[in-house]
Amino acid sequence: MKLDIAICQVDMEWEQTATNLKRFEPFVADAKADVVVLPEMFATGFKLKPSRVAEPQEGEVVTAMRRWAHDFGKAVVGSVVISENGEYRNRMYFITPDGEMKWYDKHHLFRPGGEGRDYTPGNKRVIIEYKGIRFLLLVCYDLRFPVWSRNRGDYDAIICSASWDDSRRDAWRILLRARAIENQCYMAAVNRVGKDPDGNYVGDSALIDFAGNTIADAKSCECIMKMTLDMEAQAKFREEFPAWQDADDFTLNCPH
Repeated sequence: MKLDIAICQVDMEWEQTATNLKRFEPFVADAKADVVVLPEMFATGFKLKPSRVAEPQEGEVVTAMRRWAHDFGKAVVGSVVISENGEYRNRMYFITPDGEMKWYDKHHLFRPGGEGRDYTPGNKRVIIEYKGIRFLLLVCYDLRFPVWSRNRGDYDAIICSASWDDSRRDAWRILLRARAIENQCYMAAVNRVGKDPDGNYVGDSALIDFAGNTIADAKSCECIMKMTLDMEAQAKFREEFPAWQDADDFTLNCPH
């Protein structure tokens, strides 16, 4: 079983939703893949004051994502600032061409930046199965937490959307490869490039295989990168190097 996944590393304009949607649409259209992944809060830039840009579930951004998935015939994944029941969520959507919409609310809110002051964290891991392949969804800061990310035999690949500041560039690059290696899974991770009032973003989006090999590295350019997920090759590697059988057990303190 195989599936093509693409990531779109793109700059964005601060708090300009309509402009950013127009900017991202051709990238989504041009990505020759079954699944296309966009950065964290791709339509607004990373926002610590969500009231300025938050939308209801069926707002402008999610509506655009659903249209892209339908019109371009590919699943679209990305993080959106959502207002729901008086709370704000950093919500990562996985929307398929037939209109099915699933999501993950970011669990680990970025304490150093104060994200937890205005956002409500999600309380469960989310794994999406699409075309026979299971994806664990992570958003940015989640990447730092290996217990949350631990593969319990329940997923085949990690998708991570981020707005990761370049002051922590080395950590981003190391953690991506660590999560892929320790979980013997594919990693598709997309960061943004450019600047906003709160930081600079150098990119370094990457596609990594189950052995920790870097298939593609975006460095600092705006680009689309693609990788083929090959389940037979991954299963063969896990069989020949069964480190997963020696993994320690962990118990999470929330539902999953």
